[in-house]
Amino acid sequence: MHFMRCGEPGKERPFVVSGGIGYDLSGLVSDIDARFWDSPGVDGVRAALAAGSLPVADLSGLRVGAPVARPGAVICIGQNYVAHAAETGSPPPVDPIIFFKHPGTVIGPDDDVRIPKGSQKTDWEVELCVVMGRTARYTSSPAEALACVGGYAIANDVSERAFQMERSHGQWSKGKCCETFNPLGPWLVPADEIPDPQALRLRSWVNGELRQDSSTADMIFSVAVIIHELSQYMVLEPGDIVNTGTPQGVALSGRFPYLRAGDVMELEVEGLGRQRQLLVPAP
Repeated sequence: MHFMRCGEPGKERPFVVSGGIGYDLSGLVSDIDARFWDSPGVDGVRAALAAGSLPVADLSGLRVGAPVARPGAVICIGQNYVAHAAETGSPPPVDPIIFFKHPGTVIGPDDDVRIPKGSQKTDWEVELCVVMGRTARYTSSPAEALACVGGYAIANDVSERAFQMERSHGQWSKGKCCETFNPLGPWLVPADEIPDPQALRLRSWVNGELRQDSSTADMIFSVAVIIHELSQYMVLEPGDIVNTGTPQGVALSGRFPYLRAGDVMELEVEGLGRQRQLLVPAP
């Protein structure tokens, strides 16, 4: 089972796909947002599916939006794979590196990504995204923190490296918050349907050429540790999303050219579907 939001930007409707069949959730929930996790929640949707009370929906031809309505927070973890830290010229961090993206960066998985005006170093980053299903506040252990996760999705933490590293004076936000810089989806998969978030293959391609090929097993800080650590410094709320870091193989390594208009990014995380974005100039 996985959740989707389909329709034109700003007019998406919630759906669930089970057994390859789409079902309209509009009569059960207004959207997949913070309120969704309280009622009906994943269990409520499963009960409705079992009861046969959800209308079948034809999703073909519909634009796929981000599977989570505009989140309250987009929290990111930097340099969370040893090889990626090395390719940036940094030692592996001893504590999670935390930064934020503007919630307005979240777009659909196949929407165009806009290259910012003046950009010379736009880069791709395939990441496992965590969607919070319960409030996490001062969790007592990684196990307790992991129980607060509602589901998982694919995120592309698009970055402008010159803005991030040369113009931010140590703060990464300028290179992370440009419009369209967080494609998300296509699916939101409930946490209990991903038996081990540390055993997922991640890959990315640019113009059909493989760039990243790794596993979440290579994370320095696991999902459970990340959520536990974050909860000591902030309150994570239902619907918030956490991007957990990218593996090696980005343009910042110097092994590949940065993105240009007309390039195509494709990203995949095992069990979570696939994204595809065309790079276009910002209007």
